[in-house]
Amino acid sequence: MTMQTKEFSQGLTFRTKVDLQRMVTDTFEPLKQRFTPGLAGLDLGATGAVHNEAIALMEAFARPLWGLVPHASGGGESDLWSLYVQGMVNGTNPEHEEYWGDFGTKDQRMVEQAVLGLGLALAPHKLWDPLNEKEKQQVFQWLNQINLVDRSNPNNWLMFTVLVNIGFKKVGLPYDQAIMDAYLDTIDTYYLSDGWYADGKTDQRDYYIPFAMHYYTLIYAKLMENDDPVRSQIYRDRAKQFASQFIYWFEENGSSIPFGRSLTYRFAQASFWSALVFAGVEPYSLGIMKGVIMRHLRWWFDQPIFTPDGLLSIGYAYPNLIMGESYNAPGSPYWAFKSFLILALPDDHPFWTVEEEPLPPLQPVSAQPLARMTVCRPEGHKHVVAYTSGQMANFDMSHSAAKYSKFAYSTLFGFSVPKGYFGLTQGAHDSMLALSECDEHYRVRRFCEEYRIEEQCVYSKWRPWRDVEIQTWLIPAGMWHVRVHRIVTERQLNAAEGGFAIQRPTDFRIKEEDCIQSTPNRIAASLPWGISGILNVRGYEQAEMVFAEANTNVLKPRTMIPTLMTELEPGEHGLVSAIFGATNTKESMDSLSLPPQVEWDDKGNMTVRAADSNTVYYQFES
Repeated sequence: MTMQTKEFSQGLTFRTKVDLQRMVTDTFEPLKQRFTPGLAGLDLGATGAVHNEAIALMEAFARPLWGLVPHASGGGESDLWSLYVQGMVNGTNPEHEEYWGDFGTKDQRMVEQAVLGLGLALAPHKLWDPLNEKEKQQVFQWLNQINLVDRSNPNNWLMFTVLVNIGFKKVGLPYDQAIMDAYLDTIDTYYLSDGWYADGKTDQRDYYIPFAMHYYTLIYAKLMENDDPVRSQIYRDRAKQFASQFIYWFEENGSSIPFGRSLTYRFAQASFWSALVFAGVEPYSLGIMKGVIMRHLRWWFDQPIFTPDGLLSIGYAYPNLIMGESYNAPGSPYWAFKSFLILALPDDHPFWTVEEEPLPPLQPVSAQPLARMTVCRPEGHKHVVAYTSGQMANFDMSHSAAKYSKFAYSTLFGFSVPKGYFGLTQGAHDSMLALSECDEHYRVRRFCEEYRIEEQCVYSKWRPWRDVEIQTWLIPAGMWHVRVHRIVTERQLNAAEGGFAIQRPTDFRIKEEDCIQSTPNRIAASLPWGISGILNVRGYEQAEMVFAEANTNVLKPRTMIPTLMTELEPGEHGLVSAIFGATNTKESMDSLSLPPQVEWDDKGNMTVRAADSNTVYYQFES
């Protein structure tokens, strides 16, 4: 546990309600010195976002409420409430210099209004009852702007309006039932099947499905179960279906697959499980869900995610602006506290007394076509890898290709984003085929023209240039996986195939050169925390270790990437490689020495099989 999180969690075991209540109050303690003079904002840093600084201050004010509101609803006390109430009064007063302002179209302030609606519903004794009539009217008028803007929010943003109106309803204010019904009907059009939503009309299937689409609808299901029982039950049923696939994304140590945008929201990854418990949905036993939530929080509070002065940083497993989004302001990461929704549970709820249970038995391979990935557990619950066909959101955020279109995403190795666009070192192309026109400017898979998801194989067709077509097959093979590329190019290209990025040694006790084993056809790095390697099966000319620029990987600041390279003349080519990634155990070392066998018959048909058995992983015709 890091020095920063030790200060927050000294003596805590993350097992009881009191533990979690104290974690919220301890982590929010540094915020007290960060309020603006009028208390309507929190100044948490000097970095900027796409919206202006005034909105960033308001966002930073609002986001900790995702933890503070459930904390209060469940009986917790905090001396922050006097500051928050006065800040809300000033922020909604048009005559005050820190007024949060008017808006008439889609605006970041709508995002932050949602938690104020939740506060009216769950903690009116803290957020509403202390106000006088004039203050209440000003709060209502400012929040009601969300009912008056145009309807250009075709995604999870629709639920912000719903939450505000639920808050109005719960405290006896006028609310717009017609808008709620219309927006919820639109949300239903985003539902796909098997528990999966799309976040609007987009290919995007990432953590916004559990921590937005399901999270908000589960809150609705709980708060409106008597007013709208049919819809509430539908939301519960969908979430129950989704849980049976989403649980595959979690490792036994509490971590989950780094994938997609907005990773700086960190332990919001487990907020879906908290919302399930809050809404009374039990796809698994309370003990299993408690284990998922508590292990997840322990894992995150064991990472160096706080700044030296105790603020939650922008980044993933460490402070890192490189992987952030354009909309990540200094207060944005506090959306992580959505996972503390469970604090709204009463003291006598069985969640607080049930013993944690381990993850349930899970299949080693889970094909999830609606997520466009196959999730594998090659070492049981110790390591989770998602093999993906590539997907993209309906707008281009920072490093889209790295966040959505790599071949593999791993709980053990994370993934990397580019620090620059010249050369392999700056590009940090782990789990990617990177191609350049022999000029060191590399392109990778982004959009896919075709894809297919199966347990045995993930297939995609993509074009880095209009006149370069690539078909890719990803074949899980235990701790290995095989990549097959059929390339038709009209250009002369350099190709680089990257394996998993692995953390480099952090001190002088381990000599880096002793950890790397290489031949012309393969290269691997074996370190105490893992093994990453790559093997040329066909088509590559050399194997090298690429030492990526610092701070490109989301898990570790210094990594190296086993990489295969070759040159391609115009024409048709076949590239085949085997990639290894695992924890460092005797079983792993044995597997490293026994890569899968790839065989071709006289007709060019290919079979991928295990090295020491007759197990066939995949067969296909040329």
